[in-house]
Amino acid sequence: MHIGIYIYDNAEVLDFAGPFEVFSTANRFLEKDKQHKVSLIAEKASPVHARGGFRVMPDFSISEHPPIDVLVVVGGVHTEEVKKTIVTAWIADVARSARRVASVCTGAFLLAEAGLLAGRDVTTHWEDCDDLQQAYPALNVKRNVRWVQSDPLITSAGISAGIDMSLALVALLYEQSLAEQTARQMEFDWTLNPAVSEE
Repeated sequence: MHIGIYIYDNAEVLDFAGPFEVFSTANRFLEKDKQHKVSLIAEKASPVHARGGFRVMPDFSISEHPPIDVLVVVGGVHTEEVKKTIVTAWIADVARSARRVASVCTGAFLLAEAGLLAGRDVTTHWEDCDDLQQAYPALNVKRNVRWVQSDPLITSAGISAGIDMSLALVALLYEQSLAEQTARQMEFDWTLNPAVSEE
């Protein structure tokens, strides 16, 4: 299984580093033949400058990567990224074959622009909920929740909520006990989310 995390300039560092840590830590408890691959993917295979000047090299570009089973689109300063039709078209294309698609924080704007969220319950960073609802009226934006599950899509609130959501993804892809073991190994107080919307 291949988990691809989409990053871009001015992405929030914990939005991708948090999920990456969850998925890589979960691998420690899986037999080798059951482990997944985790990759960072960007528009181009060149360094990405995340928030605060954090520089990171993606593993793949959107034009050349292995098949993606789980796609996580992160947030940050998304206003320019959401205008890139090549990126949103790629997200839509990957979503057609992926088992799960998720967003952290304002990554929900990219999923919405890709046409994936219409009519669904979604969430994002508390500061951006009103903007998301106004920009995409067909969405049902939920506030004051850590993540919202609307199969096969999951959206999360800001930054640290992406860790909560990634643990939920581990539980969905494997089992609850693996997610709990992963959270314990990370010394992370996993916030289980009561607001779940399933289709």
